[in-house]
Amino acid sequence: MAVGDGILTPAISVLSATGGIQVEEPRMINDVVVIVSVVILIGLFSMQHYGTDKVSWLFAPIVFIWFILIGVLGAVNIYTYDRSVLKAFNPIYVYRYFKRGKTSWASLGGIMLSITGTEALFADLSYFPVQAIQIAFTTVVFPCLLLQYTGQAAYIATYKKNVSHAFYYSLPDRILWPAFAVATAAAIVSSQATISATYSIIKQALAVGCFPRVKIIHTSKKYLGQIYSPDINWILMVLCIAVTAGFKKQSQIANAYGTAVIMVMLVTTFLMIPIMLLVWRSHWTLVVLFTVFSLVVEIPYLTAVMRKIDQGGWVPLVFAVAILLVMYVWHYGTLKRYEFEMHSKVSMAWILGLGPSLGLVRVPGIGLVYTELARGVPHIFSHFITNLPAIHSALVFVCVKYLPVYTVPTDERFLVKRIGPKNFHMFRCVARYGYKDIHKKDDDFEKMLFDSLLLFVRLESMMEEYTDSDEYSALADQQELNEVSSNARSIAELSSYASHDSIVPVRSPENNNGRVMLSGQTTTAAFETVGDEVAFLNSCRDAGVVHILGNTVIRARRDSGLVKKIAINYLYAFLRKICRENSVIFNVPHESLLNVGQVFYV
Repeated sequence: MAVGDGILTPAISVLSATGGIQVEEPRMINDVVVIVSVVILIGLFSMQHYGTDKVSWLFAPIVFIWFILIGVLGAVNIYTYDRSVLKAFNPIYVYRYFKRGKTSWASLGGIMLSITGTEALFADLSYFPVQAIQIAFTTVVFPCLLLQYTGQAAYIATYKKNVSHAFYYSLPDRILWPAFAVATAAAIVSSQATISATYSIIKQALAVGCFPRVKIIHTSKKYLGQIYSPDINWILMVLCIAVTAGFKKQSQIANAYGTAVIMVMLVTTFLMIPIMLLVWRSHWTLVVLFTVFSLVVEIPYLTAVMRKIDQGGWVPLVFAVAILLVMYVWHYGTLKRYEFEMHSKVSMAWILGLGPSLGLVRVPGIGLVYTELARGVPHIFSHFITNLPAIHSALVFVCVKYLPVYTVPTDERFLVKRIGPKNFHMFRCVARYGYKDIHKKDDDFEKMLFDSLLLFVRLESMMEEYTDSDEYSALADQQELNEVSSNARSIAELSSYASHDSIVPVRSPENNNGRVMLSGQTTTAAFETVGDEVAFLNSCRDAGVVHILGNTVIRARRDSGLVKKIAINYLYAFLRKICRENSVIFNVPHESLLNVGQVFYV
């Protein structure tokens, strides 16, 4: 529903703002207003990739001018047309109004529109402190909205025929066009807020694995929440244009908007219950009072809005069902695939049992095996070595992690750990990136990874020497570490990282007589000095680097039900096909990419 709100808010905001053209030009047909609205929407969504940093300083003045305008206009209308509307603030009139029966209850569906307009004000406010929001809403927003709605009631009481565009009709002629410009700008600002909120919701769904992989671009160095998604942006634009051009009139879009907003309010109310109990640890009586009071207000609006399902209220329901289906299928398929990979990962005992050569011919070169698993050896690796007779002489299991920070310093980017004994030449490397770090498609990644690998080998040798020698000075150790690199702190962090591989003895198994096959020739597996291993790794790098990437496909088992087969074999497969591939996410160069495909049956 919140995503549907991001579709409907720009449509109704821009369409209602541009409706003022018909007040000045009564002969203008409604199609012209729709075309102008579509043009504004296209411009709004086309500018999203620039971010809001460069223009956000305009938002506050525009919104402030807008509230002052509607507040002053409302006060003038009350004074000019009908001061008796102020009696509406007397609670007794609420009771008298609802005594009319079903008619008054049904009118709540129209009254809901005043709430939908204010609901958009709460979107995307996470950048502001709580006190600032409270002051702004109590001293500016709430009084100006009350004045405007009361002023419109006073004007409509006098001019009942001008209900459709009461705001523009009540304006003096000399300020109609300036007010039209301010209204359009305010509509763009409110639309921008809901669009940005939609991006944030999609990103949160991505973080928990409930949405297909889409590109997320962070547009601000200061605020983590200011993001942009080109894929979602164009989908929102198409749907906004479809709603605007399809309905053409504000009334049906307003019914859809009201349905979406009241649904969001209800969901928010129910989500507040666990927050108050578990996070705020509020007393249960306070939770009950909050829930009852909220539902007493929201349920009458919900029941009134439900009567307008056939008048446009079905639109957000369709959006919600479609998005829910996509999220559920993606999460279910991803969960099944991850469970299969976790249960099928290769144990270290199996790897050690193969011996230093892994039962294959070890050809010169370095193989970078990409994996999403935080620990263990992925099943795709066993599939690879089972079906191919050779493997690279040095293997690095690479796990790329994107952290919720602006940037990760270069000297802290790579965490390296050895897998198995030294003569297996297997390592694990965790590459960490911030949300503004660029994982480029060039040799920088390979160079930095290889430098970190060599640094790890040197530091590992130094630590072994320190352990074996009682006369090793701690001061000399620190000086030597500082001379090697400032990366020592990152290496030390590795022990607490989530990638916990099994601890294995340094001595190698007796398999293959302690020798590794290298393209028909043998070399001694145990290096006498650290320089020998560094030279070996350098020779492997000179021979070439290959990026090995798993391309797993999941299929439902034959004995699965029809619903599961449709969800896995068709819907999930379609979503996997249209979302970003792993090679794109990891920016793996195609010229050195080796895709290893495998079908999983779940």
